[in-house]
Amino acid sequence: MKRFLAMMLAGTMCLSMAACAKPADSGTGDSGAAGGEGGEKKTVGVCIYKFDDAFMTTYRNALQSMLEEKGYEVSVVDGNNDQAKQTEQINTFITQGVDALIINPVMTSAADTIISAVKDADIPTVLINREPTAEQMAAYDKLVYVGCDAAQSGTFQGELILDTENKGDINGDGKVSYIMIQGDPENIDAKLRTEYSVKALTDAGMEVEQLDLQRGDWDRNKGQEIAQNDLAKFGNQIEVVFCNNDDMAIGALQAIQAANRTVNKDIYLVGVDALDAALNEVVAGNMTGTVLNDAQGQATQAVASMEELLGGKTFAEGEQSVYVDYVKVTPENAKDYIK
Repeated sequence: MKRFLAMMLAGTMCLSMAACAKPADSGTGDSGAAGGEGGEKKTVGVCIYKFDDAFMTTYRNALQSMLEEKGYEVSVVDGNNDQAKQTEQINTFITQGVDALIINPVMTSAADTIISAVKDADIPTVLINREPTAEQMAAYDKLVYVGCDAAQSGTFQGELILDTENKGDINGDGKVSYIMIQGDPENIDAKLRTEYSVKALTDAGMEVEQLDLQRGDWDRNKGQEIAQNDLAKFGNQIEVVFCNNDDMAIGALQAIQAANRTVNKDIYLVGVDALDAALNEVVAGNMTGTVLNDAQGQATQAVASMEELLGGKTFAEGEQSVYVDYVKVTPENAKDYIK
């Protein structure tokens, strides 16, 4: 009898333990965007216009880190500043059946082709850094652009000059004589930064004189070469050097120093992006200022918008652009942004 009771007790305990035990982790995780049925990771293809762009290096590293932390399977490709190559990469991602795309176009003029391809494949897509027109984007409601308002960055550059003691008119002749080192003129950011940096001066009542405008393609070496040639040609006539990005500004700084000119004394120099290298120069007094192009903030918003699309959200015409604000960077606050 005792033996029978012991066997009954043991059986009861086993059943109790089985009922209280938690089921084994199936590995499916969250049922949200990064997960997927059966625990299968969602895949994201990221196309960058070229890897050796300093700002886009910061941006793509932030993107990749965020996506991988969220559990996505991520593939990032380098377009080598070649639109034909990037178009092929996009088509490859489509063939592979990625769940979403994040694309930094090589050329905004290719937007129609890109948008048509992702629409036909029904792939949610976030465009970054280079903005198509609202009319182009309206062709596909699973498409959103994340970036900054380039006009704002240009305005801030002009305001950095207006904030100097002589408002950029170093020689006191009643006008601000400048050179403009532009990025890719086909890029809307380059166009707007070029226009609005000068517009900020004229809106404030300043007379301006453009001594030169040259295409620098966002490249440090080209920025150095353009500034060197202009300094040799125009000499002390140059009071302000506007650069559409920091890489070109750092190149221009090298030329300025080689010409024995002193930033903030006999010439002003401004850029855009707030790269660490430029921030250090602002702190040291070798650049008048720069404008923070918030790569981390834009990457965060790009991922958030992508997840909205993956969750089924669509964007109506006129509501497909999401902007992250720029920030003026001066010697007073530059240290706050050094990583």
